[in-house]
Amino acid sequence: MIRSLTRLAAGLALATAAATAAAQTYPDKPVRVVVPYPAGQGTDVATRYVAEQVSKALGQNMVVENRPGAAGNIGTQHVARAPADGYTLLMGTNGTHAAAPFLYKDLGFDPIADFEPIALIGLLPMAIVTAPNNPVNGIDGLVAAARAKPDAINVAFTTTTSRATLELFKQQAKAPLFGVAYKGSAQAIGDLVGGQVEYMADTIASLRTMVTGGKLKAIAVTTVTAGELLPGVRSVAEQGIPGFEITGWNVLYAPKGTPPEVLKRLAAEVEKVMALPETRQKLLQLGIEPKTATGAELDRFVRAERDKWGGVIRSANIRVE
Repeated sequence: MIRSLTRLAAGLALATAAATAAAQTYPDKPVRVVVPYPAGQGTDVATRYVAEQVSKALGQNMVVENRPGAAGNIGTQHVARAPADGYTLLMGTNGTHAAAPFLYKDLGFDPIADFEPIALIGLLPMAIVTAPNNPVNGIDGLVAAARAKPDAINVAFTTTTSRATLELFKQQAKAPLFGVAYKGSAQAIGDLVGGQVEYMADTIASLRTMVTGGKLKAIAVTTVTAGELLPGVRSVAEQGIPGFEITGWNVLYAPKGTPPEVLKRLAAEVEKVMALPETRQKLLQLGIEPKTATGAELDRFVRAERDKWGGVIRSANIRVE
Protein backbone atom coordinates (compact mmCIF):
# COMPACT_ATOMS: atom_id res chain seq x y z
CA MET A 1 0.00 0.00 0.00
CA ILE A 2 2.78 2.41 1.02
CA ARG A 3 4.76 1.50 -2.11
CA SER A 4 1.70 2.18 -4.30
CA LEU A 5 1.13 5.56 -2.68
CA THR A 6 4.78 6.43 -3.15
CA ARG A 7 4.58 5.56 -6.85
CA LEU A 8 1.39 7.63 -7.19
CA ALA A 9 2.97 10.63 -5.51
CA ALA A 10 6.04 10.32 -7.71
CA GLY A 11 3.84 10.12 -10.81
CA LEU A 12 1.92 13.22 -9.80
CA ALA A 13 5.13 15.08 -9.11
CA LEU A 14 6.50 14.17 -12.55
CA ALA A 15 3.24 15.24 -14.23
CA THR A 16 3.27 18.56 -12.38
CA ALA A 17 6.90 19.15 -13.31
CA ALA A 18 6.19 18.36 -16.95
CA ALA A 19 3.20 20.73 -17.01
CA THR A 20 5.25 23.51 -15.41
CA ALA A 21 8.08 23.01 -17.88
CA ALA A 22 5.64 23.09 -20.81
CA ALA A 23 4.06 26.29 -19.50
CA GLN A 24 7.48 27.95 -19.15
CA THR A 25 8.28 27.32 -22.81
CA TYR A 26 4.77 28.24 -24.00
CA PRO A 27 4.20 28.89 -26.80
CA ASP A 28 6.71 27.01 -28.94
CA LYS A 29 4.39 26.75 -31.96
CA PRO A 30 1.49 28.75 -33.43
CA VAL A 31 -1.66 29.15 -31.34
CA ARG A 32 -5.02 28.56 -33.03
CA VAL A 33 -7.99 30.79 -32.10
CA VAL A 34 -11.33 29.43 -33.27
CA VAL A 35 -14.06 31.92 -34.11
CA PRO A 36 -17.38 30.04 -34.25
CA TYR A 37 -18.86 32.52 -36.74
CA PRO A 38 -18.25 33.46 -40.39
CA ALA A 39 -15.27 35.52 -41.50
CA GLY A 40 -15.91 39.25 -41.68
CA GLN A 41 -18.45 39.28 -38.85
CA GLY A 42 -17.74 41.66 -35.92
CA THR A 43 -16.42 39.01 -33.55
CA ASP A 44 -14.14 37.69 -36.29
CA VAL A 45 -12.66 41.10 -37.12
CA ALA A 46 -12.09 41.96 -33.46
CA THR A 47 -10.49 38.56 -32.83
CA ARG A 48 -8.11 38.97 -35.73
CA TYR A 49 -6.98 42.38 -34.53
CA VAL A 50 -6.41 41.31 -30.91
CA ALA A 51 -4.74 38.05 -31.99
CA GLU A 52 -2.33 39.91 -34.23
CA GLN A 53 -1.27 42.17 -31.37
CA VAL A 54 -0.93 39.33 -28.85
CA SER A 55 1.13 37.36 -31.38
CA LYS A 56 3.84 40.01 -31.20
CA ALA A 57 4.20 39.57 -27.44
CA LEU A 58 4.09 35.77 -27.55
CA GLY A 59 6.61 35.48 -30.37
CA GLN A 60 4.34 33.01 -32.13
CA ASN A 61 1.51 33.48 -34.60
CA MET A 62 -2.05 33.30 -33.34
CA VAL A 63 -3.91 31.83 -36.32
CA VAL A 64 -7.61 32.63 -36.47
CA GLU A 65 -9.78 29.81 -37.80
CA ASN A 66 -13.47 30.24 -38.61
CA ARG A 67 -15.71 27.28 -37.76
CA PRO A 68 -19.25 28.65 -38.17
CA GLY A 69 -22.51 26.78 -37.86
CA ALA A 70 -25.42 26.12 -35.49
CA ALA A 71 -25.29 29.66 -34.04
CA GLY A 72 -21.69 29.17 -32.93
CA ASN A 73 -22.14 25.77 -31.35
CA ILE A 74 -20.10 23.78 -33.90
CA GLY A 75 -16.88 25.73 -33.38
CA THR A 76 -17.42 25.86 -29.64
CA GLN A 77 -17.89 22.10 -29.41
CA HIS A 78 -14.69 21.61 -31.43
CA VAL A 79 -12.63 23.60 -28.93
CA ALA A 80 -14.28 21.90 -25.94
CA ARG A 81 -12.87 18.61 -27.27
CA ALA A 82 -9.41 19.97 -28.14
CA PRO A 83 -6.30 19.20 -26.08
CA ALA A 84 -6.02 21.44 -23.00
CA ASP A 85 -2.53 22.66 -23.85
CA GLY A 86 -3.11 26.31 -24.74
CA TYR A 87 -2.70 25.82 -28.48
CA THR A 88 -6.42 25.77 -29.33
CA LEU A 89 -8.48 28.66 -27.98
CA LEU A 90 -11.99 29.98 -28.61
CA MET A 91 -13.46 33.44 -28.94
CA GLY A 92 -16.71 32.78 -27.14
CA THR A 93 -19.71 35.07 -26.89
CA ASN A 94 -22.85 35.62 -24.89
CA GLY A 95 -24.50 33.41 -27.51
CA THR A 96 -22.24 30.39 -27.03
CA HIS A 97 -21.58 30.67 -23.31
CA ALA A 98 -24.64 32.33 -21.77
CA ALA A 99 -27.67 31.79 -24.02
CA ALA A 100 -26.96 28.45 -25.72
CA PRO A 101 -27.39 26.19 -22.65
CA PHE A 102 -30.97 27.45 -22.30
CA LEU A 103 -31.83 27.25 -26.00
CA TYR A 104 -30.55 23.80 -27.01
CA LYS A 105 -31.19 20.41 -25.45
CA ASP A 106 -27.90 18.81 -26.51
CA LEU A 107 -25.04 21.25 -27.04
CA GLY A 108 -22.25 18.73 -26.96
CA PHE A 109 -20.38 20.97 -24.51
CA ASP A 110 -20.84 22.63 -21.13
CA PRO A 111 -19.86 26.33 -21.12
CA ILE A 112 -18.61 26.16 -17.53
CA ALA A 113 -17.39 22.57 -17.10
CA ASP A 114 -15.53 22.44 -20.44
CA PHE A 115 -13.92 25.90 -20.58
CA GLU A 116 -11.63 28.27 -18.73
CA PRO A 117 -12.30 31.99 -19.38
CA ILE A 118 -9.07 33.88 -20.10
CA ALA A 119 -10.00 37.48 -20.82
CA LEU A 120 -12.96 39.66 -21.73
CA ILE A 121 -12.15 41.77 -24.79
CA GLY A 122 -15.25 43.89 -25.20
CA LEU A 123 -18.98 44.47 -25.00
CA LEU A 124 -21.39 44.79 -27.92
CA PRO A 125 -24.10 47.18 -26.71
CA MET A 126 -27.53 47.18 -28.25
CA ALA A 127 -29.63 50.13 -29.37
CA ILE A 128 -33.35 50.68 -29.72
CA VAL A 129 -34.06 52.65 -32.88
CA THR A 130 -36.99 53.99 -34.87
CA ALA A 131 -37.63 56.01 -38.02
CA PRO A 132 -36.63 59.71 -37.91
CA ASN A 133 -40.22 60.87 -38.37
CA ASN A 134 -41.49 58.97 -35.32
CA PRO A 135 -42.49 61.59 -32.69
CA VAL A 136 -41.21 59.31 -29.91
CA ASN A 137 -37.73 60.42 -28.83
CA GLY A 138 -37.14 58.42 -25.68
CA ILE A 139 -38.06 55.46 -23.53
CA ASP A 140 -40.91 57.24 -21.75
CA GLY A 141 -42.68 57.77 -25.08
CA LEU A 142 -42.13 54.16 -26.15
CA VAL A 143 -43.47 52.80 -22.86
CA ALA A 144 -46.50 55.11 -22.99
CA ALA A 145 -47.29 54.04 -26.56
CA ALA A 146 -46.99 50.35 -25.65
CA ARG A 147 -49.28 50.68 -22.64
CA ALA A 148 -51.83 52.65 -24.65
CA LYS A 149 -51.95 49.94 -27.36
CA PRO A 150 -50.84 46.64 -25.78
CA ASP A 151 -49.08 44.24 -28.17
CA ALA A 152 -49.76 46.55 -31.12
CA ILE A 153 -46.38 48.34 -31.28
CA ASN A 154 -44.01 46.21 -33.39
CA VAL A 155 -40.31 45.80 -32.61
CA ALA A 156 -38.03 43.99 -35.06
CA PHE A 157 -35.33 41.62 -33.81
CA THR A 158 -32.83 39.51 -35.75
CA THR A 159 -30.88 37.39 -33.27
CA THR A 160 -31.25 35.77 -29.88
CA THR A 161 -29.36 38.73 -28.45
CA SER A 162 -31.78 41.29 -29.89
CA ARG A 163 -34.77 39.11 -28.92
CA ALA A 164 -33.51 38.86 -25.34
CA THR A 165 -32.98 42.64 -25.29
CA LEU A 166 -36.61 43.16 -26.28
CA GLU A 167 -37.91 40.62 -23.77
CA LEU A 168 -35.90 42.05 -20.88
CA PHE A 169 -37.11 45.53 -21.77
CA LYS A 170 -40.73 44.35 -21.87
CA GLN A 171 -40.31 42.77 -18.44
CA GLN A 172 -38.54 45.60 -16.68
CA ALA A 173 -40.38 48.50 -18.31
CA LYS A 174 -43.75 46.71 -18.17
CA ALA A 175 -44.19 47.60 -21.83
CA PRO A 176 -46.41 45.17 -23.82
CA LEU A 177 -44.60 45.33 -27.17
CA PHE A 178 -44.92 42.84 -30.02
CA GLY A 179 -41.70 41.27 -31.35
CA VAL A 180 -41.29 40.56 -35.05
CA ALA A 181 -38.55 38.10 -36.06
CA TYR A 182 -36.29 38.77 -39.07
CA LYS A 183 -33.54 36.61 -40.53
CA GLY A 184 -31.16 39.51 -41.10
CA SER A 185 -30.55 43.13 -40.12
CA ALA A 186 -30.75 44.46 -43.69
CA GLN A 187 -34.35 43.35 -44.21
CA ALA A 188 -35.39 44.54 -40.75
CA ILE A 189 -33.82 47.94 -41.30
CA GLY A 190 -35.50 48.20 -44.69
CA ASP A 191 -38.91 47.49 -43.16
CA LEU A 192 -38.24 49.95 -40.33
CA VAL A 193 -37.36 52.72 -42.76
CA GLY A 194 -40.36 51.75 -44.91
CA GLY A 195 -42.78 51.84 -41.99
CA GLN A 196 -43.65 48.13 -41.86
CA VAL A 197 -42.35 47.96 -38.27
CA GLU A 198 -42.05 50.80 -35.78
CA TYR A 199 -38.93 49.97 -33.74
CA MET A 200 -35.92 47.71 -33.84
CA ALA A 201 -33.44 46.33 -31.30
CA ASP A 202 -30.00 45.36 -32.60
CA THR A 203 -26.30 45.89 -31.95
CA ILE A 204 -24.90 49.39 -32.28
CA ALA A 205 -22.37 47.84 -34.67
CA SER A 206 -25.21 46.93 -37.06
CA LEU A 207 -27.17 50.17 -36.68
CA ARG A 208 -24.61 52.92 -36.17
CA THR A 209 -24.09 53.86 -39.84
CA MET A 210 -27.83 54.29 -40.35
CA VAL A 211 -28.13 56.33 -37.16
CA THR A 212 -25.20 58.64 -37.84
CA GLY A 213 -26.39 59.03 -41.43
CA GLY A 214 -29.81 60.21 -40.25
CA LYS A 215 -31.71 57.25 -41.71
CA LEU A 216 -32.67 55.97 -38.24
CA LYS A 217 -33.13 57.59 -34.84
CA ALA A 218 -31.66 55.96 -31.72
CA ILE A 219 -33.79 56.45 -28.62
CA ALA A 220 -31.68 54.42 -26.17
CA VAL A 221 -28.64 52.20 -25.68
CA THR A 222 -28.54 49.16 -23.41
CA THR A 223 -25.40 49.76 -21.36
CA VAL A 224 -25.92 51.10 -17.83
CA THR A 225 -24.80 54.58 -18.91
CA ALA A 226 -24.38 56.32 -22.25
CA GLY A 227 -21.14 55.44 -24.04
CA GLU A 228 -18.85 56.54 -26.83
CA LEU A 229 -20.39 54.41 -29.56
CA LEU A 230 -23.48 56.62 -29.96
CA PRO A 231 -22.63 59.94 -28.33
CA GLY A 232 -25.62 61.83 -27.00
CA VAL A 233 -27.91 58.78 -26.78
CA ARG A 234 -28.89 58.02 -23.21
CA SER A 235 -29.21 54.51 -21.83
CA VAL A 236 -32.45 52.77 -20.96
CA ALA A 237 -31.40 52.89 -17.30
CA GLU A 238 -30.78 56.63 -17.47
CA GLN A 239 -34.29 57.08 -18.86
CA GLY A 240 -36.20 55.65 -15.96
CA ILE A 241 -35.67 51.86 -16.01
CA PRO A 242 -33.09 51.51 -13.19
CA GLY A 243 -30.56 48.71 -13.53
CA PHE A 244 -31.46 47.82 -17.09
CA GLU A 245 -28.40 46.41 -18.85
CA ILE A 246 -27.91 43.81 -21.53
CA THR A 247 -25.10 43.56 -24.09
CA GLY A 248 -23.35 41.08 -26.27
CA TRP A 249 -19.73 40.28 -25.40
CA ASN A 250 -16.56 38.49 -26.49
CA VAL A 251 -14.44 36.39 -24.12
CA LEU A 252 -11.32 34.42 -24.99
CA TYR A 253 -11.58 30.84 -23.66
CA ALA A 254 -9.35 27.77 -23.35
CA PRO A 255 -10.40 24.15 -22.81
CA LYS A 256 -10.79 23.18 -19.16
CA GLY A 257 -7.56 21.75 -17.76
CA THR A 258 -5.22 24.13 -19.58
CA PRO A 259 -2.18 24.75 -17.32
CA PRO A 260 -2.72 27.78 -15.01
CA GLU A 261 0.63 29.27 -16.04
CA VAL A 262 -0.48 29.27 -19.68
CA LEU A 263 -3.80 30.90 -18.80
CA LYS A 264 -2.03 33.59 -16.77
CA ARG A 265 0.40 34.31 -19.60
CA LEU A 266 -2.39 34.67 -22.13
CA ALA A 267 -4.50 36.82 -19.81
CA ALA A 268 -1.57 39.12 -19.07
CA GLU A 269 -0.76 39.63 -22.74
CA VAL A 270 -4.39 40.29 -23.67
CA GLU A 271 -4.65 42.86 -20.87
CA LYS A 272 -1.58 44.65 -22.20
CA VAL A 273 -3.05 44.77 -25.70
CA MET A 274 -6.39 46.00 -24.38
CA ALA A 275 -4.62 48.86 -22.58
CA LEU A 276 -3.19 50.23 -25.85
CA PRO A 277 -4.96 53.38 -27.16
CA GLU A 278 -4.90 51.97 -30.69
CA THR A 279 -6.76 48.84 -29.54
CA ARG A 280 -9.43 50.95 -27.92
CA GLN A 281 -9.81 53.01 -31.08
CA LYS A 282 -10.04 49.92 -33.30
CA LEU A 283 -12.71 48.27 -31.18
CA LEU A 284 -14.77 51.45 -31.04
CA GLN A 285 -14.61 51.61 -34.84
CA LEU A 286 -16.06 48.09 -34.93
CA GLY A 287 -18.94 49.01 -32.63
CA ILE A 288 -17.42 47.23 -29.64
CA GLU A 289 -17.06 48.92 -26.26
CA PRO A 290 -13.53 48.12 -25.03
CA LYS A 291 -13.64 46.41 -21.66
CA THR A 292 -11.41 43.78 -20.15
CA ALA A 293 -11.51 41.49 -17.14
CA THR A 294 -9.51 38.46 -16.07
CA GLY A 295 -9.26 36.08 -13.12
CA ALA A 296 -11.93 36.13 -10.41
CA GLU A 297 -13.57 39.24 -11.86
CA LEU A 298 -14.05 37.49 -15.19
CA ASP A 299 -15.38 34.34 -13.50
CA ARG A 300 -18.02 36.43 -11.73
CA PHE A 301 -18.90 38.19 -14.97
CA VAL A 302 -19.49 35.03 -17.04
CA ARG A 303 -21.50 33.33 -14.29
CA ALA A 304 -23.67 36.43 -13.75
CA GLU A 305 -24.24 36.70 -17.50
CA ARG A 306 -25.26 33.05 -17.70
CA ASP A 307 -27.81 33.64 -14.94
CA LYS A 308 -29.12 36.80 -16.63
CA TRP A 309 -29.52 35.27 -20.08
CA GLY A 310 -30.98 32.08 -18.68
CA GLY A 311 -33.54 34.05 -16.70
CA VAL A 312 -34.65 36.08 -19.72
CA ILE A 313 -34.83 33.05 -22.02
CA ARG A 314 -36.82 30.95 -19.55
CA SER A 315 -39.26 33.69 -18.56
CA ALA A 316 -39.92 34.66 -22.18
CA ASN A 317 -40.02 31.01 -23.31
CA ILE A 318 -37.60 31.74 -26.13
CA ARG A 319 -37.06 28.69 -28.34
CA VAL A 320 -34.80 27.90 -31.25
CA GLU A 321 -36.86 26.98 -34.30
